[in-house]
Amino acid sequence: MATSRTQVAIIGAGPAGLMLGRLLELNGIDSVILENRSKDYVIDRVRAGVLEQGTVDLMNASGIGDRLSREGLRHDGVWLAFQGDRHHIDFRDLTGKSIVVYGQNEVVKDYIAVREASAHPLHFEVADVSVDQLRSAAPKVRYVKDGTVQELSCDFIAGCDGFHGICRATIPASELHLYEKICPFAWLGILATAAPSSEELVYALHERGFALFSMRSPQITRLYLQCLPDEDIAQWPDRRIWEELQTRLETADGWRINEGPIFQKGITPMRSFVADPMRYGNLFLAGDAAHIVPPTGAKGLNLAAADVRVLAHAFVSFYKRSQTEELDQYSANCLRRIWKAQRFSWSMTSMLHRFSGDADFDYHRQLAELDYITGSRAGMTSLAENYVGLPIETPIPV
Repeated sequence: MATSRTQVAIIGAGPAGLMLGRLLELNGIDSVILENRSKDYVIDRVRAGVLEQGTVDLMNASGIGDRLSREGLRHDGVWLAFQGDRHHIDFRDLTGKSIVVYGQNEVVKDYIAVREASAHPLHFEVADVSVDQLRSAAPKVRYVKDGTVQELSCDFIAGCDGFHGICRATIPASELHLYEKICPFAWLGILATAAPSSEELVYALHERGFALFSMRSPQITRLYLQCLPDEDIAQWPDRRIWEELQTRLETADGWRINEGPIFQKGITPMRSFVADPMRYGNLFLAGDAAHIVPPTGAKGLNLAAADVRVLAHAFVSFYKRSQTEELDQYSANCLRRIWKAQRFSWSMTSMLHRFSGDADFDYHRQLAELDYITGSRAGMTSLAENYVGLPIETPIPV
């Protein structure tokens, strides 16, 4: 068995793990990042694409913002469509802030490039990862790389390995409270080679269900429609998808989505999930390992970035000032923000989706809620404040 040591072992090379590794590097703190998937898989998996201002600020402060500033699409608002009309929510006017559309795979690509250019290890395709001695001052990570068993000693372990990862599963059930809500619907999502027909996202409530118009670049459109969780993707040929999207999204002003070749399609189940606490001994959970939100509110990647910001600041306080208070408060500080994001994500989800068995009463209640929000500056401001991201008190540790 080969042995080595680092200060922070990071399990998972998704956005949370890579962002944390970068912030630690900028503060002179050693880390090793371990990922069981291949580099190509990590980069190519399609995920969220909406970045809050706080996430953009974090990337810029980390020296990762050059391509983001060139290629990211700034949006000053979104549209809510219902009963054939579109209504604009002007983020810039209501909050002074904007969002940026930049795919998660692009974020990951940028962070991998800067990590590989550094002297700090990033290992892909590791196998049999396990964590041990989590309550000790020197927890261990064991894994197999290139056929050799490795043991990594460290001060702390950051579990950034996603909902299905090994870190949260290692915590005794008696030490963890899990909150979960499974949605009775899913999203059928596509990527198509078609120029976006709107400069900003369009969320739509239709009698037939929810639909969302988005984009990934000036040439690529990203679209979603509500479907059943057990839907067979084979029953959705391209023509059926386009017809359903046009039906749910078209508005009386003549706006329609541009169509083009679909080069990726898939069905994503939707759930809400929170693990409390986000710490066990010297293991700290961050990102999807600790929480999942429905994508309606565009919070998943941004919550991961907020976790990392708080956790990195706590590690810096420990190593540079020998302070443990921020480590002790990590879980409580993150969970306050997470539950607010859960509230917002569920409010958007319940307002915009048709639930199986809903009566006409429920549909008209949803329409009334949309009518109130789009007709009230207070209602629009509340939505805008949550969408662009609530303030983060923890400074970026760079």
